[in-house]
Amino acid sequence: MLFGREQMGLLSIIRKIKRKEKEIRILMVYTLNIWDVGGQKTIRSYWRNYFEQTDGLVWVVDSSDLRRLDDCKMELDNLLKEERLSGSSLLILANKQDIKGALTPEEIAKVLNLEAMDKTRHWEIVGCSAYTGDGLLEGFDWLVQDIASRIYVLD
Repeated sequence: MLFGREQMGLLSIIRKIKRKEKEIRILMVYTLNIWDVGGQKTIRSYWRNYFEQTDGLVWVVDSSDLRRLDDCKMELDNLLKEERLSGSSLLILANKQDIKGALTPEEIAKVLNLEAMDKTRHWEIVGCSAYTGDGLLEGFDWLVQDIASRIYVLD
């Protein structure tokens, strides 16, 4: 069982939110994974139905699929142009880090040109593996803390 700093930070923020009876909305978009319904081109037009009052956005990149990174960059760029998402924190999960030959989070950040993003956007890229669970807690801990730091004054 894990009881590291990351987990306790996440739990303490959730408790603060619960005490204040506030809500945080996070839109999670799995993208460019042909087997994952959330990222299929045929349903991308429905994403905008979830943009209203979104505090956080999770963008999942398949780090092992180099052929689709250009499409990934284009879709992310289009998504971030949405005015209703302008204040939302952006967590990029560089998934499949457990696969040999996968690009590192730093390499993906270069391909996606994240440094050129609007400086008012809070973002973080975290390597992870949905298979092993590595990096997921770290990523979501960052996301919740970043959202909370913008919305609430933490004790």
